Amino acid sequence: MSAETYAALAERILATEPRLGPVRLVAVDGPSGAGKSRFAGRLAKVADIPVVHTDDLLDGWDDQFTFWERLEEQVLDPLRHGRPATYRRYLWHREEFGADPVTVEPGPAVLLEGVTAARRVIRPELSYSVLVTAPPELRWRRAIARDGRDDVAFRAYLERWRANEDEHFESDATAAHVDLLVDGAAEGTDDRYERLRPAPAD
Repeated sequence: MSAETYAALAERILATEPRLGPVRLVAVDGPSGAGKSRFAGRLAKVADIPVVHTDDLLDGWDDQFTFWERLEEQVLDPLRHGRPATYRRYLWHREEFGADPVTVEPGPAVLLEGVTAARRVIRPELSYSVLVTAPPELRWRRAIARDGRDDVAFRAYLERWRANEDEHFESDATAAHVDLLVDGAAEGTDDRYERLRPAPAD
């Protein structure tokens, strides 16, 4: 395990070739509670690039994997053709999509953060991919704290969600195909993170 600055990672990413049309699509994948959002947010700030969160495109809990068609139509395909992407965020507290559109320009790079962001179907068009991981117990505590719920119904949803994640990551062999494996259990800092497996070019 070794520390690296987000600035160094951003430099490496921006040196890659665009594969989603004119855009360098960077996937930040990993199970719930691993620290994906924190990692993606810090990287995006340093690199000055936008983040699309897959959770914003899910139509509720039962859309865990089937949201991809919506992502493809509203985000990936427009960017692939050099056009701005426009989508509406799902409002989890209201269980519906909001009215205000979110626009993402086809700039040098775009971060796609969320479970299955590096799934097999998009790998050929990824310029870079990251898997953030952490121990199951820590991920569970983080998920409970993040959502502010610890009732029976929520625990049932979360247990099913995590079981589906485990099955996906195993069948999709995500860890074997990403460019970088990140230790999401390490707190890190605003400018550094801990990597478990360096990128192949290192």
